[in-house]
Amino acid sequence: MTIQRVLPFTKSLLEQAISPGDVTIDGTAGNGHDTHFLASLTGANGKVFAFDIQAEAIHATRERVQEFDHVELIHDSHAKIKDYVSEPIAAAVFNLGYLPKGDHSIITKAKSTLAALEQCLDLLKIKGVLLVVVYSGHEGGSEERDAVMEFVSSLPQKTFDVLKYEFINQQHSPPFLLAIEKKHASN
Repeated sequence: MTIQRVLPFTKSLLEQAISPGDVTIDGTAGNGHDTHFLASLTGANGKVFAFDIQAEAIHATRERVQEFDHVELIHDSHAKIKDYVSEPIAAAVFNLGYLPKGDHSIITKAKSTLAALEQCLDLLKIKGVLLVVVYSGHEGGSEERDAVMEFVSSLPQKTFDVLKYEFINQQHSPPFLLAIEKKHASN
């Protein structure tokens, strides 16, 4: 057995949760890697909504997913997910922090991230997953990490299973995964 790193483990969870025809969300499009992966899993009959506040990220994602017609790129905050998405989703994925190779002063922030996570949980189908890769080694990252941890720790266990997947012997604030699976409809 080989222990999977955070990003490959995230992908394996997405593969288990998503079927062709499903609707999914990439809450932080970035350079388009997750958007591309989601598009390959949902197939042409599915739909991927990819959000980013940076034009540079939307452009990079557009280049990466140009062979897919079922991806909608949204140059807006992920805090506005429900302005664009109304149908039930099988999965949503977020990579918190900053755009790799981009402006490190533009980061995800607790307020918009928490709003986005709440909206995704509302849209999530039973057995759907919300996956959040938390990067906190940058300025402002620990505040967002703490707020997200407090939020997911308070989710009702009757409705959600919440997993934290992390390597505890690595230095320099390694990323970790928060995986949330919806078990039942919220009351």
